[in-house]
Amino acid sequence: MAIPLGAENKRQVYMVIGLFAVVVFAGIYEIRGYFAAPATPLRVVAPPPQLHTTPSPRPSAAGPEAQKLTSNLDPTLHLDKLALSEMIEYSGAGRNIFSADSAPVKIEEPLKSARNDAQQAALLAAQKPEPPKAPPIDLKYFGYTQTKDKAIKAYFVHGEDIFAAKTGDIVDHRYKVGTILPGSVQVTDLGYNNTQTLPLTAN
Repeated sequence: MAIPLGAENKRQVYMVIGLFAVVVFAGIYEIRGYFAAPATPLRVVAPPPQLHTTPSPRPSAAGPEAQKLTSNLDPTLHLDKLALSEMIEYSGAGRNIFSADSAPVKIEEPLKSARNDAQQAALLAAQKPEPPKAPPIDLKYFGYTQTKDKAIKAYFVHGEDIFAAKTGDIVDHRYKVGTILPGSVQVTDLGYNNTQTLPLTAN
């Protein structure tokens, strides 16, 4: 026959069951974390580089084999070898670049140029730049008139403009009129200081 439990006994039983469940879940969580944690990977340290180099198994196709370098270096200072190197004197025929007292070698000047005078003059003429050529004067002398005092006035066409000028006048801010004759007129291009003779032409 079952013995009925009171309300307080039931409450204590439920609390014990709840605590036991919490302990069980906490234990499972700790055990799972212990076994599931990844192991720390081992760090591989590369060996230090060696100065000794080995030749390539295949020779270079661009040229001869490269010089082989080794690590058999001796850091000891050999005073006897140093003194021996200091006792070596320069015995060449040219200038000693390691001595401040060494005079420069005198180079004799050639008695005559390898080129003759004609070739040298032609070479200098070819190297000399030619001065810029003045453009032709863009004026057309198409007529003139003569006054009572025998002065001649010339008429010019420049594009669509017509100019009447006497000797000494400036046409189009650029061309200075010189001697005017019935058949020609002298005009100076002030930009190039170039004087040209313009013939009389029909308009």
